[in-house]
Amino acid sequence: MSISQLIATLKARKLLFLLTLVACFVPAVLLSFLLPQRFTASAAIFIDVKSPDPVVGMVLPGLAAPSYMATQMEVFRSERVARKVISALKLNDVGQLHTQWQQETAGAGDYASWLSDLLQRNLDVTASRDANVFNIQYTAADPKFAAVVANAFMQAYIDVTAELRTEPAKQFSALFDAQAKQARDRLATAQAALSDYEKQNGMIVSDERLDLENNRLNELSTQLVTMQALATESANRKANAGANSPETLANPVISGLKMDLARQESLLKELSARFGSSHPQVVEGQAHAAELRAKLDAEVARVTSSFGINNTVNQAREAQVKSALDAQRQKVLALKSQRDHAAVLQQDVNNAQRAYDLIQARFTQTSIESQASQTNVSPLKYASPPPKPSSPKVLLNIA
Repeated sequence: MSISQLIATLKARKLLFLLTLVACFVPAVLLSFLLPQRFTASAAIFIDVKSPDPVVGMVLPGLAAPSYMATQMEVFRSERVARKVISALKLNDVGQLHTQWQQETAGAGDYASWLSDLLQRNLDVTASRDANVFNIQYTAADPKFAAVVANAFMQAYIDVTAELRTEPAKQFSALFDAQAKQARDRLATAQAALSDYEKQNGMIVSDERLDLENNRLNELSTQLVTMQALATESANRKANAGANSPETLANPVISGLKMDLARQESLLKELSARFGSSHPQVVEGQAHAAELRAKLDAEVARVTSSFGINNTVNQAREAQVKSALDAQRQKVLALKSQRDHAAVLQQDVNNAQRAYDLIQARFTQTSIESQASQTNVSPLKYASPPPKPSSPKVLLNIA
């Protein structure tokens, strides 16, 4: 159909066309003016996912996940946020809303849940493309009420994000606090056990003291070896002691007596050959020789007996040193045993200290996190009462 044909058709049916136009135009104009006005207030928030957490000191890995913004959108639209808005605006005390609830539900169900759904019907939250920004719009018949509710939703969401972060930290803080008390008790018990052991043994085990006692043990071992050698030598001397032993022959008194005896016997032989055995000089010489021989035997007996005394003394000294060595060895073993047991107790103290320090550090961190009131959400725009209604759109409806 050409334009000329269309115009000719309209001219032919101009009455029908005008009636149809009026039938559509008049209801649209009437509805535009009769429908109640609605006002939409807008607010905006920014979610920071790149700045490091002030408590942890690093960017939390979950913030960079693709699902993070979608999750935050669901949190914003959650009933928990809506309930906070109800509490902040004290909507539970509005009698008109109670009446509306009774009319719609006949009192069935939870009033707070119904009121949350009612508020969320007029809430529109959208995320900006390629930006971490939420645009919040709330529509109501009263522009002031629309702005108040939009701002309340924005603040409620900020509060809920802070709570979602601090609630786990509070739970962990309570857990670590209880564990820290138990770790502190275990540390005190380990320290008390170590102190009691040191008091009972009258000791503070140290490597210096043990080194000193080990040196004393080594000295006694050396002395014992020396005394055993002396005792063996003196025992050999005692066993080989006699008139012809080297020690006896080396004695100057015995040597002198032997020389005197040899001269006297030589003189006696000469006198016996000259005068005979009955001569007074021969008898006197024999008596003198017997006297020298008796002195020699006595001196030999004395020297021989000194070997036995010396051997007895060496044996006694050897036994004394051996006894001291055994006592010192037992002392060193006791010290080592005490040191080993004390080392075990000290290790228990160290382990308990490390465990307590780790738990205390985690408790301190979670305690700080549980008290953190800042979030990564910041208001960009607060809602203000809109000057013009958002609906109905009269010009658009007329057009």
